[in-house]
Amino acid sequence: MNNNKKPPQDGSSNWRPRPGGVPGGNRALWMPIGAGVVIVALVGAIGYNLAPRVLERNQAERFAPTADDPDPSRNINGVFEVEYAAARHVEPLQRVDYDQSPPFGGPHDQTWATCTGVVYPVPLRSENAVHSLEHGAVWVTYDPNRISSEDVDSLAAWVEGEPYMMMSPYPDLAAPITLQSWGHRLALDSATDRRITQFIAALRQNPSTHPESGASCSTIPGAFDPDNPPPFDASEPGPDAVPLTEDPAVDGSPAPAGEGSR
Repeated sequence: MNNNKKPPQDGSSNWRPRPGGVPGGNRALWMPIGAGVVIVALVGAIGYNLAPRVLERNQAERFAPTADDPDPSRNINGVFEVEYAAARHVEPLQRVDYDQSPPFGGPHDQTWATCTGVVYPVPLRSENAVHSLEHGAVWVTYDPNRISSEDVDSLAAWVEGEPYMMMSPYPDLAAPITLQSWGHRLALDSATDRRITQFIAALRQNPSTHPESGASCSTIPGAFDPDNPPPFDASEPGPDAVPLTEDPAVDGSPAPAGEGSR
């Protein structure tokens, strides 16, 4: 019996395609088209989510230091600046009587905290972190009791894997979020504040603001373990703490909109 029936040639309307919808040959044609639509949709969704970050990063490049403007952070609203002497080291068990919390300059441990884009889950010992700032790093800190886990993830996206960057919780901050660079601090309420990228662009590895910009941020084997860093000490420094010795030169306070403080 011949089952390969062909449609009538006389225009009869009694012939119908076999059940199953699209004929087999056309089904093979539609499958790659459908897959292509899914891929385009995924690419569009990814682009939609990444575009604001890319745009923000590009806009922040306006704050990169130049010969004519060596410290563009002075054009960022709210940046607080203090001058500190550099290259003053303390022993691993010594405390420093810092004048700021978190500190962003002054005497520090001879071993720096690894600052190769590490997102630390625990608070860092201040004396190690300050040494990292001397090398040109930016230290992002946050109060874990004042921001959400989504905010933590948003901050980590600017830090993780980035050279001369590190991030850690810091209990009892004066603001939900603060950014530290040597001699500079910016306090923020929001993890989406555009000044985050501006601060990083202006101060990370800025040779005009960091005493040892470009010095290593890599782990010192046997001296600092980023998986088990020296513990943060929240207690007040005792009478044996190393003083700043010289009163830091503080010039101003957070400036009005459109101006940076010094």
